[in-house]
Amino acid sequence: MELDVVIDVVCPWCFVGKRQLEKALAARPNIVTAVRWRPYQLSAETPVEGVDRAAHYKRKFGDNPQLATMRKHLLETGEKLGINFDFESQCLIANTLDAHRLIKWAMSPGLQSEVIEGLMVAYFEESRFIGDHDLLVSIASKAGMDGELVRDLLASDKDKDLISAEVQQAHQMGIQGVPMYIFNNKAGVSGAQDASVLVQVIDKIQAEAA
Repeated sequence: MELDVVIDVVCPWCFVGKRQLEKALAARPNIVTAVRWRPYQLSAETPVEGVDRAAHYKRKFGDNPQLATMRKHLLETGEKLGINFDFESQCLIANTLDAHRLIKWAMSPGLQSEVIEGLMVAYFEESRFIGDHDLLVSIASKAGMDGELVRDLLASDKDKDLISAEVQQAHQMGIQGVPMYIFNNKAGVSGAQDASVLVQVIDKIQAEAA
């Protein structure tokens, strides 16, 4: 069974979804033979220098209590999954194009999960700016990639058009929110589902294949 997961690395529910997926895969080992992480951009118009996170959410939600409720839920859910969300520290939201390029380059050596983990920990737990190339190189190196090669690639336009095209393709497929799990290029499951739900989907698809 193959799985494509469409995410944006500044989406907190994608971090939750990643951890839930890891629990599901651990419960059903050796069934999903390939996991590919695909790009999505919630705010492709974000400038390369980033935008202040607090100001961004103020513009988006205003004084809507929905934001506080959502963050409380995220904090509680994250704690159960070992995620220490920090929504209070000052932070810049990055344009995630370069982060998605890095994730793409991590596919060949099989290091996508490690790179995504590094990106999400840096942003959500450490409030770091993941548009910074030095940080991206550091994350790549810690994951086991060639840091200097990554630095050279980031300085170029390598795969920028490809990532933008993949994001556009996701929109054309009707994907309006992430994470989105696509099993065997057909069965789609949307949202940061509980691990038990993902296990049920895996079991159902495996049974149908048998």
